[in-house]
Amino acid sequence: MTQYKNVETLDWVDAGEFSQSWLRMIDQTLLPVELKMLDCRTMETVWEAIKMLRVRGAPAIGIAAAYGLCIGLQPLFVDGNEPSESEFFAKLKTSHDYLAGSRPTAVNLFWALDRMFSKAESLRGQMAPGLLAATLLAEAKAIHEEDRQICRAIGNHGAALVKDGDSLLTHCNAGGLATADYGTALAVFFAATEQGKKIHVFADETRPLLQGARLTSWELWQRGIDVTLICDSMAALVMRQGKVNAVFVGADRIAANGDAANKIGTYGVAVAAKAHGVPFYVAAPVSTFDMTIADGSLIPIEERDPDEIRCGFGTRTAPAEVRVYNPAFDVTPAELITGIVTEHGVISPVNRENVAMMLAK
Repeated sequence: MTQYKNVETLDWVDAGEFSQSWLRMIDQTLLPVELKMLDCRTMETVWEAIKMLRVRGAPAIGIAAAYGLCIGLQPLFVDGNEPSESEFFAKLKTSHDYLAGSRPTAVNLFWALDRMFSKAESLRGQMAPGLLAATLLAEAKAIHEEDRQICRAIGNHGAALVKDGDSLLTHCNAGGLATADYGTALAVFFAATEQGKKIHVFADETRPLLQGARLTSWELWQRGIDVTLICDSMAALVMRQGKVNAVFVGADRIAANGDAANKIGTYGVAVAAKAHGVPFYVAAPVSTFDMTIADGSLIPIEERDPDEIRCGFGTRTAPAEVRVYNPAFDVTPAELITGIVTEHGVISPVNRENVAMMLAK
Protein backbone atom coordinates (compact mmCIF):
# COMPACT_ATOMS: atom_id res chain seq x y z
CA MET A 1 0.00 0.00 0.00
CA THR A 2 1.32 3.43 -0.93
CA GLN A 3 1.76 6.05 1.76
CA TYR A 4 0.15 9.42 0.98
CA LYS A 5 1.14 12.52 2.91
CA ASN A 6 -0.12 16.10 2.98
CA VAL A 7 -3.21 15.43 0.87
CA GLU A 8 -5.97 17.98 1.43
CA THR A 9 -9.32 16.43 2.32
CA LEU A 10 -11.04 19.53 0.90
CA ASP A 11 -9.63 22.18 -1.42
CA TRP A 12 -11.20 25.15 -3.22
CA VAL A 13 -9.79 25.31 -6.74
CA ASP A 14 -9.67 28.95 -7.83
CA ALA A 15 -9.99 29.22 -11.61
CA GLY A 16 -9.77 33.02 -11.57
CA GLU A 17 -13.51 33.60 -11.85
CA PHE A 18 -16.07 32.87 -9.15
CA SER A 19 -18.43 31.11 -11.58
CA GLN A 20 -15.68 28.83 -12.92
CA SER A 21 -14.07 27.65 -9.65
CA TRP A 22 -14.94 24.43 -7.83
CA LEU A 23 -14.53 22.23 -4.74
CA ARG A 24 -12.12 19.30 -4.84
CA MET A 25 -12.23 16.56 -2.21
CA ILE A 26 -10.95 13.08 -1.48
CA ASP A 27 -13.57 10.45 -2.36
CA GLN A 28 -13.42 8.62 0.96
CA THR A 29 -15.62 5.76 -0.23
CA LEU A 30 -12.63 4.45 -2.21
CA LEU A 31 -10.07 4.47 0.60
CA PRO A 32 -7.80 2.75 1.45
CA VAL A 33 -7.57 0.96 -1.90
CA GLU A 34 -7.55 4.08 -4.04
CA LEU A 35 -6.81 7.75 -3.36
CA LYS A 36 -8.99 9.61 -5.85
CA MET A 37 -9.95 13.26 -5.96
CA LEU A 38 -13.54 14.23 -6.74
CA ASP A 39 -14.25 17.56 -8.44
CA CYS A 40 -17.57 19.08 -7.36
CA ARG A 41 -18.64 21.67 -9.93
CA THR A 42 -22.36 21.65 -9.13
CA MET A 43 -24.32 21.95 -5.92
CA GLU A 44 -25.94 18.60 -6.68
CA THR A 45 -22.50 16.96 -6.73
CA VAL A 46 -21.72 18.42 -3.29
CA TRP A 47 -25.09 17.19 -1.96
CA GLU A 48 -24.43 13.70 -3.31
CA ALA A 49 -20.91 13.67 -1.85
CA ILE A 50 -22.27 14.50 1.61
CA LYS A 51 -25.18 12.07 1.37
CA MET A 52 -23.07 9.16 0.12
CA LEU A 53 -20.20 9.78 2.61
CA ARG A 54 -17.65 10.72 -0.04
CA VAL A 55 -16.99 13.50 2.45
CA ARG A 56 -17.86 12.73 6.06
CA GLY A 57 -17.07 13.82 9.57
CA ALA A 58 -19.01 16.73 11.07
CA PRO A 59 -16.43 19.51 10.53
CA ALA A 60 -15.62 18.41 6.97
CA ILE A 61 -19.34 18.22 6.12
CA GLY A 62 -19.77 21.79 7.35
CA ILE A 63 -16.87 23.05 5.26
CA ALA A 64 -18.11 21.22 2.17
CA ALA A 65 -21.60 22.67 2.65
CA ALA A 66 -20.22 26.21 2.95
CA TYR A 67 -18.39 25.83 -0.35
CA GLY A 68 -21.43 24.07 -1.80
CA LEU A 69 -23.52 27.15 -1.07
CA CYS A 70 -21.08 29.21 -3.12
CA ILE A 71 -21.29 26.70 -5.97
CA GLY A 72 -25.07 26.94 -5.79
CA LEU A 73 -24.81 30.67 -6.54
CA GLN A 74 -22.48 30.26 -9.51
CA PRO A 75 -25.17 29.84 -12.23
CA LEU A 76 -26.32 33.40 -11.44
CA PHE A 77 -22.95 34.78 -12.56
CA VAL A 78 -22.20 32.79 -15.74
CA ASP A 79 -20.90 34.78 -18.73
CA GLY A 80 -20.40 37.88 -16.64
CA ASN A 81 -24.06 38.20 -15.63
CA GLU A 82 -25.01 39.71 -12.30
CA PRO A 83 -28.40 38.95 -10.73
CA SER A 84 -30.66 41.32 -8.88
CA GLU A 85 -30.56 41.33 -5.11
CA SER A 86 -33.89 39.51 -4.93
CA GLU A 87 -32.68 36.82 -7.36
CA PHE A 88 -29.48 36.42 -5.34
CA PHE A 89 -31.23 35.90 -2.00
CA ALA A 90 -33.87 33.63 -3.49
CA LYS A 91 -31.16 31.37 -4.89
CA LEU A 92 -29.24 31.55 -1.63
CA LYS A 93 -32.30 30.38 0.32
CA THR A 94 -33.12 27.47 -2.01
CA SER A 95 -29.46 26.39 -2.03
CA HIS A 96 -29.29 26.58 1.78
CA ASP A 97 -32.41 24.44 2.18
CA TYR A 98 -31.30 21.93 -0.46
CA LEU A 99 -27.89 21.31 1.11
CA ALA A 100 -29.42 21.14 4.59
CA GLY A 101 -31.39 18.10 3.42
CA SER A 102 -28.31 16.00 2.67
CA ARG A 103 -27.83 14.52 6.16
CA PRO A 104 -29.71 15.13 9.44
CA THR A 105 -27.41 14.42 12.39
CA ALA A 106 -24.13 16.37 12.03
CA VAL A 107 -24.90 19.81 13.44
CA ASN A 108 -21.86 21.39 11.75
CA LEU A 109 -23.71 21.10 8.44
CA PHE A 110 -26.47 23.41 9.66
CA TRP A 111 -24.08 25.61 11.65
CA ALA A 112 -21.98 26.34 8.56
CA LEU A 113 -24.97 26.91 6.27
CA ASP A 114 -26.63 29.21 8.81
CA ARG A 115 -23.40 31.13 9.34
CA MET A 116 -23.09 31.70 5.59
CA PHE A 117 -26.75 32.75 5.27
CA SER A 118 -26.50 35.10 8.25
CA LYS A 119 -23.38 36.69 6.78
CA ALA A 120 -25.22 37.48 3.55
CA GLU A 121 -28.29 38.76 5.40
CA SER A 122 -26.15 41.11 7.48
CA LEU A 123 -24.92 42.75 4.27
CA ARG A 124 -28.24 42.87 2.39
CA GLY A 125 -28.65 46.24 0.74
CA GLN A 126 -25.04 47.22 1.43
CA MET A 127 -23.26 45.69 -1.57
CA ALA A 128 -23.92 44.34 -5.04
CA PRO A 129 -24.61 40.59 -5.50
CA GLY A 130 -21.18 40.06 -7.07
CA LEU A 131 -19.47 41.42 -3.97
CA LEU A 132 -21.84 39.42 -1.77
CA ALA A 133 -20.82 36.23 -3.58
CA ALA A 134 -17.14 37.06 -3.11
CA THR A 135 -17.77 37.79 0.57
CA LEU A 136 -19.50 34.43 1.03
CA LEU A 137 -16.59 32.61 -0.62
CA ALA A 138 -14.25 34.41 1.78
CA GLU A 139 -16.50 33.28 4.65
CA ALA A 140 -16.34 29.65 3.47
CA LYS A 141 -12.54 29.90 3.31
CA ALA A 142 -12.55 31.38 6.82
CA ILE A 143 -14.59 28.43 8.11
CA HIS A 144 -12.06 26.13 6.44
CA GLU A 145 -9.04 27.89 7.97
CA GLU A 146 -10.62 28.22 11.41
CA ASP A 147 -11.14 24.46 11.49
CA ARG A 148 -7.42 23.91 10.87
CA GLN A 149 -6.60 25.99 13.92
CA ILE A 150 -9.36 24.38 15.99
CA CYS A 151 -8.01 20.91 15.20
CA ARG A 152 -4.55 21.87 16.43
CA ALA A 153 -5.95 23.35 19.64
CA ILE A 154 -8.06 20.25 20.34
CA GLY A 155 -4.99 18.09 19.75
CA ASN A 156 -2.90 20.06 22.22
CA HIS A 157 -5.55 20.04 24.95
CA GLY A 158 -6.20 16.33 24.46
CA ALA A 159 -2.53 15.39 24.38
CA ALA A 160 -2.22 16.64 27.96
CA LEU A 161 -4.48 13.72 28.93
CA VAL A 162 -2.15 11.17 27.31
CA LYS A 163 0.93 9.73 28.99
CA ASP A 164 4.03 8.33 27.33
CA GLY A 165 3.45 4.62 26.71
CA ASP A 166 -0.35 4.80 26.75
CA SER A 167 -2.48 2.46 24.68
CA LEU A 168 -5.60 4.20 23.41
CA LEU A 169 -8.79 3.17 21.62
CA THR A 170 -10.92 5.04 19.08
CA HIS A 171 -14.15 4.33 17.21
CA CYS A 172 -15.02 5.46 13.67
CA ASN A 173 -12.86 8.16 12.05
CA ALA A 174 -12.27 11.58 13.57
CA GLY A 175 -9.00 12.45 11.87
CA GLY A 176 -7.83 14.71 9.08
CA LEU A 177 -10.27 13.05 6.69
CA ALA A 178 -13.15 14.24 8.87
CA THR A 179 -11.89 17.81 9.22
CA ALA A 180 -9.81 20.47 7.50
CA ASP A 181 -6.45 19.32 8.76
CA TYR A 182 -5.65 17.38 11.91
CA GLY A 183 -8.82 15.81 13.17
CA THR A 184 -10.52 15.88 16.55
CA ALA A 185 -10.03 12.54 18.34
CA LEU A 186 -7.07 11.63 16.14
CA ALA A 187 -5.65 15.11 16.66
CA VAL A 188 -5.00 14.03 20.24
CA PHE A 189 -2.90 11.11 18.98
CA PHE A 190 -1.04 13.22 16.42
CA ALA A 191 -0.25 15.94 18.96
CA ALA A 192 0.89 13.44 21.59
CA THR A 193 3.21 11.81 19.06
CA GLU A 194 4.63 15.16 18.00
CA GLN A 195 5.38 15.84 21.68
CA GLY A 196 7.55 12.73 21.68
CA LYS A 197 5.13 10.42 23.46
CA LYS A 198 5.12 6.80 22.34
CA ILE A 199 1.55 5.57 22.04
CA HIS A 200 -0.36 2.61 20.63
CA VAL A 201 -3.88 2.88 19.21
CA PHE A 202 -6.61 0.25 18.88
CA ALA A 203 -8.95 1.22 16.03
CA ASP A 204 -12.43 -0.33 15.98
CA GLU A 205 -13.33 -1.33 12.43
CA THR A 206 -16.69 0.47 12.88
CA ARG A 207 -19.38 -1.52 11.11
CA PRO A 208 -21.24 -1.42 8.83
CA LEU A 209 -19.26 1.01 6.66
CA LEU A 210 -15.86 0.28 8.24
CA GLN A 211 -14.67 3.86 8.69
CA GLY A 212 -12.25 2.67 11.35
CA ALA A 213 -10.78 -0.05 9.15
CA ARG A 214 -10.76 1.91 5.89
CA LEU A 215 -9.96 5.40 7.16
CA THR A 216 -8.63 5.54 10.73
CA SER A 217 -6.14 2.71 10.40
CA TRP A 218 -5.03 4.24 7.07
CA GLU A 219 -4.52 7.70 8.59
CA LEU A 220 -2.64 6.43 11.64
CA TRP A 221 -0.52 4.07 9.56
CA GLN A 222 0.50 6.73 7.09
CA ARG A 223 1.57 9.03 9.93
CA GLY A 224 3.70 6.28 11.46
CA ILE A 225 1.58 5.71 14.58
CA ASP A 226 1.49 2.18 16.00
CA VAL A 227 -2.06 1.00 15.28
CA THR A 228 -3.90 -2.30 15.74
CA LEU A 229 -7.23 -2.84 13.97
CA ILE A 230 -9.88 -4.78 15.91
CA CYS A 231 -13.48 -5.81 15.33
CA ASP A 232 -16.04 -3.68 17.18
CA SER A 233 -16.97 -6.69 19.34
CA MET A 234 -13.39 -6.91 20.64
CA ALA A 235 -13.31 -3.49 22.34
CA ALA A 236 -14.63 -4.71 25.69
CA LEU A 237 -12.15 -7.61 25.70
CA VAL A 238 -9.05 -5.47 25.20
CA MET A 239 -10.28 -3.21 28.00
CA ARG A 240 -10.79 -6.17 30.30
CA GLN A 241 -7.27 -7.34 29.43
CA GLY A 242 -5.91 -4.00 30.62
CA LYS A 243 -4.69 -3.01 27.18
CA VAL A 244 -6.53 0.33 26.99
CA ASN A 245 -5.63 3.38 29.08
CA ALA A 246 -8.21 5.75 27.57
CA VAL A 247 -10.78 6.07 24.78
CA PHE A 248 -11.02 9.09 22.46
CA VAL A 249 -13.87 9.52 19.96
CA GLY A 250 -15.35 12.37 17.95
CA ALA A 251 -18.94 13.63 17.83
CA ASP A 252 -21.46 14.80 15.26
CA ARG A 253 -23.75 16.66 17.64
CA ILE A 254 -23.58 17.37 21.37
CA ALA A 255 -26.66 18.41 23.36
CA ALA A 256 -26.71 21.19 25.95
CA ASN A 257 -26.29 18.68 28.78
CA GLY A 258 -23.27 16.99 27.18
CA ASP A 259 -24.96 13.94 25.67
CA ALA A 260 -22.99 13.21 22.49
CA ALA A 261 -24.05 11.61 19.21
CA ASN A 262 -21.34 9.77 17.32
CA LYS A 263 -21.07 6.85 14.92
CA ILE A 264 -23.15 3.80 15.81
CA GLY A 265 -21.31 1.61 18.31
CA THR A 266 -19.84 4.50 20.30
CA TYR A 267 -22.38 4.09 23.11
CA GLY A 268 -21.38 0.44 23.54
CA VAL A 269 -17.72 1.44 23.77
CA ALA A 270 -18.61 4.00 26.45
CA VAL A 271 -20.53 1.42 28.47
CA ALA A 272 -17.58 -0.97 28.28
CA ALA A 273 -15.17 1.78 29.29
CA LYS A 274 -17.29 2.64 32.32
CA ALA A 275 -17.47 -1.02 33.34
CA HIS A 276 -13.68 -1.37 33.17
CA GLY A 277 -12.71 1.98 34.70
CA VAL A 278 -11.28 3.35 31.45
CA PRO A 279 -11.58 7.14 30.88
CA PHE A 280 -13.83 7.95 27.91
CA TYR A 281 -13.26 11.27 26.13
CA VAL A 282 -15.12 13.01 23.33
CA ALA A 283 -13.12 15.43 21.18
CA ALA A 284 -15.09 18.05 19.25
CA PRO A 285 -15.13 21.77 18.42
CA VAL A 286 -17.65 24.04 20.11
CA SER A 287 -19.50 24.28 16.78
CA THR A 288 -20.60 20.68 17.37
CA PHE A 289 -22.66 21.70 20.42
CA ASP A 290 -26.35 22.29 19.76
CA MET A 291 -27.58 24.36 22.67
CA THR A 292 -31.13 24.30 21.28
CA ILE A 293 -31.33 20.60 22.21
CA ALA A 294 -31.69 19.91 25.92
CA ASP A 295 -30.47 16.32 25.86
CA GLY A 296 -29.51 13.49 23.56
CA SER A 297 -33.03 12.09 23.26
CA LEU A 298 -33.84 15.01 20.96
CA ILE A 299 -30.92 14.54 18.56
CA PRO A 300 -32.21 13.39 15.14
CA ILE A 301 -30.63 10.07 14.20
CA GLU A 302 -30.08 9.26 10.54
CA GLU A 303 -31.20 5.83 9.34
CA ARG A 304 -29.40 4.57 6.27
CA ASP A 305 -29.99 2.09 3.44
CA PRO A 306 -30.64 -1.47 4.74
CA ASP A 307 -28.36 -2.85 2.04
CA GLU A 308 -25.37 -1.30 3.79
CA ILE A 309 -25.86 -4.25 6.17
CA ARG A 310 -27.48 -6.88 3.94
CA CYS A 311 -25.10 -6.34 1.05
CA GLY A 312 -22.15 -4.30 2.31
CA PHE A 313 -19.53 -3.37 -0.29
CA GLY A 314 -21.27 -5.50 -2.91
CA THR A 315 -21.19 -8.83 -1.07
CA ARG A 316 -24.50 -10.25 0.13
CA THR A 317 -24.24 -11.39 3.74
CA ALA A 318 -27.94 -11.64 4.63
CA PRO A 319 -31.18 -12.62 2.88
CA ALA A 320 -32.42 -9.85 0.61
CA GLU A 321 -35.83 -9.96 2.30
CA VAL A 322 -34.69 -9.73 5.93
CA ARG A 323 -35.69 -6.57 7.79
CA VAL A 324 -32.82 -4.31 8.86
CA TYR A 325 -32.48 -1.57 11.46
CA ASN A 326 -29.60 0.68 10.42
CA PRO A 327 -29.20 3.85 12.52
CA ALA A 328 -25.97 5.62 11.57
CA PHE A 329 -25.42 7.12 15.03
CA ASP A 330 -26.09 6.53 18.69
CA VAL A 331 -26.00 8.85 21.71
CA THR A 332 -23.63 8.47 24.65
CA PRO A 333 -25.09 9.93 27.88
CA ALA A 334 -23.03 12.64 29.55
CA GLU A 335 -22.58 10.54 32.69
CA LEU A 336 -20.47 8.06 30.71
CA ILE A 337 -18.17 10.79 29.34
CA THR A 338 -15.08 11.61 31.41
CA GLY A 339 -14.44 14.83 29.53
CA ILE A 340 -15.16 16.68 26.28
CA VAL A 341 -12.02 18.07 24.67
CA THR A 342 -12.69 21.34 22.82
CA GLU A 343 -10.44 23.98 21.28
CA HIS A 344 -10.90 26.03 24.48
CA GLY A 345 -10.06 23.26 26.93
CA VAL A 346 -11.60 20.18 28.53
CA ILE A 347 -15.12 20.08 29.95
CA SER A 348 -15.05 17.83 33.03
CA PRO A 349 -17.22 16.78 34.69
CA VAL A 350 -19.62 16.84 31.78
CA ASN A 351 -22.88 18.52 32.74
CA ARG A 352 -25.15 21.33 31.59
CA GLU A 353 -23.47 23.97 33.73
CA ASN A 354 -19.93 23.19 32.60
CA VAL A 355 -20.98 22.99 28.94
CA ALA A 356 -22.61 26.42 29.18
CA MET A 357 -19.54 27.82 30.94
CA MET A 358 -17.21 26.54 28.21
CA LEU A 359 -19.35 27.85 25.39
CA ALA A 360 -19.54 31.25 27.08
CA LYS A 361 -15.82 31.57 26.39
